[in-house]
Amino acid sequence: MPKTATDTAQTRLNGATMGTEWSVLVHAPLSTSSHAALQTDLQRTVDEVDNQMSTWKPDSALMRFNAAPVEVWHAMPKHLLQVLQTGLAISAISKGAFEMNLGDAVRAWGFSSDAIDLAAIRSASAAPRVPALAALDLDLPAGLARKTAPLALDLSGIAKGYGVDRLAETVVAYGIAHALCAIDGEVRAVGTRADGAPWSVGIDAPDSGLRGSHSVIALANAAVATSGDYRHFLTIRNTRLSHTMDPSTRAPVIEAPASVTVLGQSCVFADAMATALMVTGRTRARRLAVDQGISALLLERSGELLCTGLFKDTARLIN
Repeated sequence: MPKTATDTAQTRLNGATMGTEWSVLVHAPLSTSSHAALQTDLQRTVDEVDNQMSTWKPDSALMRFNAAPVEVWHAMPKHLLQVLQTGLAISAISKGAFEMNLGDAVRAWGFSSDAIDLAAIRSASAAPRVPALAALDLDLPAGLARKTAPLALDLSGIAKGYGVDRLAETVVAYGIAHALCAIDGEVRAVGTRADGAPWSVGIDAPDSGLRGSHSVIALANAAVATSGDYRHFLTIRNTRLSHTMDPSTRAPVIEAPASVTVLGQSCVFADAMATALMVTGRTRARRLAVDQGISALLLERSGELLCTGLFKDTARLIN
């Protein structure tokens, strides 16, 4: 007799990463030894991403590259190179709405490990607007990267999505066909549930005081990522400031939706594109999403703002 959704073996694994928690829900029986080995490998996977891309760790590969001299090729770990390549591609697609060279601004506004610094904010605002797309060269086959101008790269708008993709790859390497991997608001489905039904993934209502869901989507062999101002924000003079930075002002975005959710085949793409759509604002976001064939849901606290692609029919599976 086939197993139902209620009697399928389920195993949940989790741990700490990137200032939050990763989790993996597996629909498969695991022996004690397999459970322990998978837990260890999953933690090692996200630790590797964090050690390469963290701005909180002065000795991370990213921070070492930020501090390195310009016009010199530097050896880079492969995962960091892959994320930088994806970041540059999303920057080009979004016409600069997604920008990685915002580390100084993020730090000045207190969204990194430092407190808000008015002098640093003025300095960051006055600094030349050098996009990573114009000053970062990559040689993937050789494993090298070069800056042609000083850069302060920050990957907070893309690294978690990549971490989720790496969790999914690790699960698949164990021969597991049914799993749901997540870091914070970034989620990737490996296959379906064991009973063949899609995974149900909730999209948070964008209200920091109420941890409820706005809607639930069906997810199979796809990823979803949400960016918003309801999890990480500053309040100054009764104004909520998003942690998402506007590359044009090097300050928190002002005219942004409360949240943006994007569906994609990879979580790294969905994560970066959700960030880009937060930056573009209400008017340009729809045009960008439609032009690029992106399935996106933009929400205000008052309700739904707009939906494109498969969000027009959330009952459909993303295959």
